[in-house]
Amino acid sequence: MTDTKAIVRMARTDIDGTRPIPQALKSLKGVGDAYANAIAKAVEHDPETPIGDLSESEIDGIEETLENPDETDLPSWMVNRRRDRETGEDKHVVGSDLDLQEEFDIRRYQEIGSYRGWRHELGLPVRGQKTKSSFRSDDKIGVSRARIQQEATEDAGEEE
Repeated sequence: MTDTKAIVRMARTDIDGTRPIPQALKSLKGVGDAYANAIAKAVEHDPETPIGDLSESEIDGIEETLENPDETDLPSWMVNRRRDRETGEDKHVVGSDLDLQEEFDIRRYQEIGSYRGWRHELGLPVRGQKTKSSFRSDDKIGVSRARIQQEATEDAGEEE
């Protein structure tokens, strides 16, 4: 049996090598439960095998499968960029590429002046949540008893 690597580098991220393959893949941004399990099944390794026990070529194969799910039999609904705006194809984006892609999407919404773009600019919720009691910050939060007392003493001082 080989020595388990403590840290495995995948998709520009350090992963705990002692965790089983699906759990290790879930630590990547953009990879959830279903996608991690599907990738583990697609690469045909025992899902309970720690990812640190795999060779470099096997890890590279998993990373290739992560980034190119169309080469495996994964359904298109599992990827996080279906019918991508620039290329028109289904792809899965992981890690810092996902952050960058989201930023470009938000910037595009703002440039075309869509409702979502406006809400992003104002720092308000975009997906229809109610805002009466949530998303409050700064001076919008409730009634401050200290502020009311301070204003009352100031008003009393002005009357004299």
